Amino acid sequence: MKLTGRSAIITGASQGLGATIAERFIAEGAAVALCARTGADLDAFRQRLLTVYPSATIFARAADVSSQHEVDAFFDEAQTALGRIDVLVNNAGIHGPMGSIDTIDWQDWIDALAINLVGTVYCARKAVSLFKPNRYGKIVNISGGGATGPLPGLSAYAASKAAVVRFTETLALEAREWAIDVNAVAPGALMTRLTDELIAAGPECVGAAFHARMTKLKAEGGTPLELGAGLCVYLGSADSDGLTGRLIAAQWDPWPFADGMKRDISESDIYTLRRIIPQERGKPWGDR
Repeated sequence: MKLTGRSAIITGASQGLGATIAERFIAEGAAVALCARTGADLDAFRQRLLTVYPSATIFARAADVSSQHEVDAFFDEAQTALGRIDVLVNNAGIHGPMGSIDTIDWQDWIDALAINLVGTVYCARKAVSLFKPNRYGKIVNISGGGATGPLPGLSAYAASKAAVVRFTETLALEAREWAIDVNAVAPGALMTRLTDELIAAGPECVGAAFHARMTKLKAEGGTPLELGAGLCVYLGSADSDGLTGRLIAAQWDPWPFADGMKRDISESDIYTLRRIIPQERGKPWGDR
């Protein structure tokens, strides 16, 4: 019960990874406030959770994280329902338009940034204002493969997820003095509705190599949702105190980290985005 006594806000929580995170948080003792764009799905999920965890505190409200007004109302009602808020998990996200930048719908591209990046930043802004008086808090931003490499045909997704990681690193430094830890999670190749949309779009939209990789991963089952959810539990718990400003891969990185490992991470650029200079690749040029 790593989260006993803690209250968490989880966005995009009606299905897929968000739903798995919500259930893991409740199983670990947390009270939760959940939001998603589709109220009917969210209400049905809440009722399913209460049949399994009848004594759990579960607040749910439909909200689109790209709407400042809806986020404000959700946070206000969540705080009223739960009292003190200790953890925010920014999970809400979409792939956005798929295809060449000159052919996709421009408004769809903007809308993807509004959800994936602006929604994440605004929810974090709200959380920081709640955490500062307590001088403690946890923010977990869901990133992904788009942050660590280019994804032709998915430019909105790739750009927004890379921006989320740099925002995570920046906010971690801003919030450090209040003991607010801010980290990003790469949950792995998940077999969710979003993956089905990628495969359905076809190789002409997302690229032949990426489409083949996603099709193969779907056949193999992909990364279990529980792995990413477990990492979110760890980053929302006291076990990860002091670990901040990092992009951590649920599938590949050796979490939970021992104290010595956390110290090594904190004193280095491990698990961060960075620019590679020529000398690091054995090239003698580049210094001026």
